[in-house]
Amino acid sequence: MESLSGKPQQRLSVLSFEQVQRLSDMMDEVVSIHGRGNFPTLEVRLRDLVAVVRSKLEADMPVRDIRLNGGGASHVLASDPQPYNDLDLIFGVELSAPRNFERVKAAVLGSLMDLLPEGVSRKRITTCSLKEAYVSKMVKVNHDGDRWSLISLGNSRGHKNVELKFVDTMRRPFEFSVDSFQIVLDSLLLFYECSDLPISENFYPTVVGESVYGDFQEALYHLQKKLIATRCPEEIRGGGLLKYCNLLVRNYRPARSDMKALERYMCSRFFIDFPDIGQQRAKLQSYLTNHFVGRAEEALRYRYLLLLRRVVEQSTVCLMGHERRQTLQLIEQLAGLVLSQEQALQGRMQGLQGGPQAQGPTALVYTQHGYFYAPVIPSYTACSCSCNAPAGWMAACSS
Repeated sequence: MESLSGKPQQRLSVLSFEQVQRLSDMMDEVVSIHGRGNFPTLEVRLRDLVAVVRSKLEADMPVRDIRLNGGGASHVLASDPQPYNDLDLIFGVELSAPRNFERVKAAVLGSLMDLLPEGVSRKRITTCSLKEAYVSKMVKVNHDGDRWSLISLGNSRGHKNVELKFVDTMRRPFEFSVDSFQIVLDSLLLFYECSDLPISENFYPTVVGESVYGDFQEALYHLQKKLIATRCPEEIRGGGLLKYCNLLVRNYRPARSDMKALERYMCSRFFIDFPDIGQQRAKLQSYLTNHFVGRAEEALRYRYLLLLRRVVEQSTVCLMGHERRQTLQLIEQLAGLVLSQEQALQGRMQGLQGGPQAQGPTALVYTQHGYFYAPVIPSYTACSCSCNAPAGWMAACSS
């Protein structure tokens, strides 16, 4: 990767051919947008989806640029494959006029209408029914210097959702350095329009990546070495606490020795944003559903909850004793539920394979810090251990 200048803290960098090739492969992937009820699954290349949405937007407003964000951008930039749950796209648009939020929504729903397969009658299909069928989440933010909206496409668990974000201004566009990458797609999209030749090592567009963390090379080093670093975690909605524990369970480690102080900031902001135990339960359940997709990912949920419990127990200083105990008990309950689901699934799989199924409930093991749920190991199993928005929008929430 070539730096655009020798200046320290350079935010931008030009992608290498290998990175551009990975990006092009991703844009050529066919994404499946699953519909509810009798609505068909929309099969479309990512590059074609972007082109349709951009065309609809430009009929009513200019588009500054289009960027790939999140795990997809990290996958393109990293030397080793990086797992990602969603495809995150950012459309830079002007949203100072309130009606532009509705224009954004109309552009996306109009794109879905255009992408319906041939043979599907469009006469009785309304934008409202399209929203119910294909949109899993709509968020609108227009306060305190933030002006952006999010429309998430896809309603099938176990498949990647397409997250379309329309951004005018966003005060805090990242949580940690490893998720701070944005890749500007405009030059690649222009290449697709102007050239019939495939990308090759001697003929490919110049594509620029940016780290909104501030220092591209430092952020890329953190990604390659699986290091956790952030700035001003108190500015992140929810404090980045859930994402931080997600990184820990994937064997990332803190880049700095003073991470305990940052953990306290994360915990404090989490409980400021989600003060009620009901809000905490809803947020945790939503996070588990959206960020642990697929069999391999679901297997991490129990370890994740134990890590979260440890961080909350050790680094929470802003709660009364009974409030802290309530939250710890909530995490323990969710851990028990997750583990019992795991055992039930393993039992069904053993039954399908003709083996004996596990019997009996999950065991409770008491430690000095509280109850933990331990898996039941049947006697026949050898132990393997080694010891206020318009209708259709919802209030902003962290992903």
